[in-house]
Amino acid sequence: MTMGSPSESSAVVETRLVHEVHRLATTLLAEAAARHSVPLGALAQLRDFLVVNLRHHHETEDHDLWPQIVAAAPGMATALDDLSEEHEELEDALDHLAAVNLSDDESKSDKAGATGAAGGAGVRVALRDAAEAVRAIVHDHLAHEEPLLLPALRDHVSPAAWQDFAQRVIATTPPVAGHLMVGFLDEAGTPGEVELVLAGLPEPVRPLLPAMRRQAADDLRILRGTGS
Repeated sequence: MTMGSPSESSAVVETRLVHEVHRLATTLLAEAAARHSVPLGALAQLRDFLVVNLRHHHETEDHDLWPQIVAAAPGMATALDDLSEEHEELEDALDHLAAVNLSDDESKSDKAGATGAAGGAGVRVALRDAAEAVRAIVHDHLAHEEPLLLPALRDHVSPAAWQDFAQRVIATTPPVAGHLMVGFLDEAGTPGEVELVLAGLPEPVRPLLPAMRRQAADDLRILRGTGS
């Protein structure tokens, strides 16, 4: 999938790419939760990745990026406030998703001699319902946000300001299943776009990228029911 054109700013390309990751990941969780062949541990890992990354994403927008845009374009304050209200709706849905207890049911299945793939039918239904709610909110929210945010990034956020913001985001992102982010990025964008997003990674992490990609590929195959 090609995200944007060569003339677009880094801010626009990176934002579109991350948003596409959110679309891919929320869709996958909702679909994988309905597959009884997918181990509960794999579902838990993707769920936890989504919860922490979506929360971190909208919190950095509300508390860091939005104030920068409003300082440059005060007329956008109301529209951005409306987007923050949608973030609150998402936060409630993420609370419900995070509250689904997957570990206990997987443990019971393991003790019964199963792998965890077939156990916890009731929990799987609860996870699927919560994941579908998050998916719907995220997809609708991005459809509202992008027509406002992407032009604002082009017009009101300088390359230097964006680089500072992106570095803060990377530095504060919770280290939960980070390999999945790399895997989803590879699916969402071109190699050049992915490299743009990953360029800000700390230097010690960069040699780990090949292993992270392999792990992500394995985990995503399991979640999609195409591997073991």
